[in-house]
Formats: sequence, structure tokens, C-alpha cells
Amino acid sequence: MELRPDEGTKLQGPGFARTLPRATFARSHEPQELEMLHRAVLALSFLGFGVASLAGQGPLPVEHPPLPEQPVVVDGVDYRVFDRQGNRSSLLAIVMASLGDDVLLIGEEHDDMVGHAIQTQLLQAVFDEIGGAAVAGRRVVLSLEMFERDVQYVVDEYLADEISEDHFLRSSRPWDDYAARYRPAVEAAKAHSAPIVAANAPRRYVSRVTSQGPESLLLLSAQARAYLPPLPYPGPSDTYREQWEGLMTAAMLGMSESADSAAAEAEPDSTEVEEARDYTINPNAIYSQALWDASMGHAISEALVRHLGGFVVHFAGSFHVEKGTGILERIEDYRPGTRSTSVVMTKVDDIEGWSADEHAALADFVILTLKPAEQPPASN
Repeated sequence: MELRPDEGTKLQGPGFARTLPRATFARSHEPQELEMLHRAVLALSFLGFGVASLAGQGPLPVEHPPLPEQPVVVDGVDYRVFDRQGNRSSLLAIVMASLGDDVLLIGEEHDDMVGHAIQTQLLQAVFDEIGGAAVAGRRVVLSLEMFERDVQYVVDEYLADEISEDHFLRSSRPWDDYAARYRPAVEAAKAHSAPIVAANAPRRYVSRVTSQGPESLLLLSAQARAYLPPLPYPGPSDTYREQWEGLMTAAMLGMSESADSAAAEAEPDSTEVEEARDYTINPNAIYSQALWDASMGHAISEALVRHLGGFVVHFAGSFHVEKGTGILERIEDYRPGTRSTSVVMTKVDDIEGWSADEHAALADFVILTLKPAEQPPASN
């Protein structure tokens, strides 16, 4: 299946020949906002201001908050970059290696605060070295697993300063700890007037696959399917299945240890452990994972069609990026020949401990980040 830059985003492939129009959405919150505007005008009239006087002043200036700060991370102290051969490298080397590519895929561990700071640094380096007018001058696009495709219009409204950041956050379902983990990258992209792609499949449809199987998506409305990759989406490859089974085996072992620990400590509530156990043994779970990959791969491919000659930086969980499967497989399905550089970040106790067996196959570059020191339990 291939994306072509014609009158829309045309999806070609077995069983599919349809054109997706440019997304237009009705604002479901307009009545509330109009009521708020009406009240504001009334309040101004009581203060002696007229609507006409406001209209004559042109648009009100937009004040941007200062870019959020992240921890300062130092190469060789907080992290170490390695290429696929185990040679020491650098963040700048990653960007320079991507100059001739279309996509930079960055796989994270979601709770890795060093990794999040590195992502922002890499994004800024891409703006400088690939998007800068003095160099390649290409359109840089930030694509994120952390926002779902049905909130794309909310993201666009925020980037255009049509809504406040507060409204943006209340309407876009950001991930936990957004302010510390992802806001710096979003605000950096906004400061550079870069598009941001909400790349992930809505969780409600992923949950539907888990409970009812991938075929159940075919029963959704046309509006719902507009937020998904073309159906039926590609299933997991054999290599991907092997990776998944290894991950689930490790997860089951970890849950067994957690359950044993909880029993030893006489903790009564093991609901989360049981729910996770149910997920790992559900045969549909791998298809839920594959839907995420397909959604992100398709969103990235669409962005490259929409912004011809552009460069996409995509953030996702490491498993979606590792070993050339997941998102990379789906990009090749939807836009054959797309050139990508992959990066995987992983937390370790020793940032010098690169291992060929453990790390060489993960990505073009592997960044070992220092695990935070464990805090001693608080004394009573």
C-alpha cells in the first residue's frame, strides 16, 4: 500500500482505493465558547469599553509562556550514545547521519526523564541542522505517539494560537506528566512554527481490538474509521511476533514476581496485576499493538506526502522502533523507499556498558541513559 501526493491522501492497495479529504471538524465546544465571549463583552461594556473600540485595535497580541526547562543532561555523565557497531557517538552525529533521510524515529522508555531531555535536544538539533534556512531548510514535522488522531484539530488550533494551552490540555488527553516529559518538545515545535502530528490510534478503538479482534473495526462508522489506518491494517510479521512473545514472557515473569511480593506483604488488591496478566495472554493483544504501529506508520507517511521534501521526527515507545519492525515495517508498507534513521534509548546502571548481543540489533543508534538512583524509603 502506497501513499501518493495527489488530490488528497490517496490510499492504494488491495481492497482499498479511497481518498481521504483534508480533515475538517466541527467544534463541539463552540456554544460554550460563544457564551463565554458574550459574557466577556458584557463585562467590558460595564467597564466602559465598546465592541467597536476593540475591533479597531486589530488582533490582540499573543503572549507565549517561556519554554519549559528540563534537566540539563551531559554526554558521558547522564548518557552515552553508541552506533550500531558499538562506537561512541553523539547527538549531533545522529542528526548528521539523518541529513539524507525522511524520518528520525526516537524510541523512548516513557518514564526516562534523561531520555525526554535528550529528545528535546535532538529535536532542536534537527531544527538547526535540517530545518535551518542556512542549511537544508527542510520543513520539520514533529510526530507523536502521545496524542491520538482524533485530537489533531485540537493540536492544530493550539499551534495556530486559536485556543489557550489550558483548553488544549483539557481537550487533547495528554499523557501523564505531560508538562515534564513532552511539553518542552511541543513548545519547541510551536516556537519554530512546525506542524505536530497526533499519530496514535484512539485508545477506545485499540481496546475494541483487544476485546473483539481487529475485524471489529470494520463495523465502525466512517467517521471513526477516519481516525484509523486503512482497514484491514497489516498484522504482525513473524519477526515482530518473536519480539512480542519475548516481551510477554518477560512481562509474565515480572507479574509473577509482583504477585508473589504482594502476597508476601499481604496486600489485598492485585487488580492491576490480574488485568495485566489477562492482557498478556489475550491472543488479540498483539493486534492491538500492531494497530498502534500501523496508525503511527500511516500518520508519518501521510505527513511526508502532505509536506513534500519535509523531515519527520517521531517519538514513540522503544518497542515500536526496535529491530526494524513495528513502525518501520508499516512505513515501508505505506510509503515504500522511505529513508529512516532509528534511535532507541534504554535506562541502564552503567552507561559505558554497551553490549553487542544486547544492543547492536536495536537501532542505528542506541543511547544508554543512567537510571536514577533509588531513593531510600522515608523514615517514619
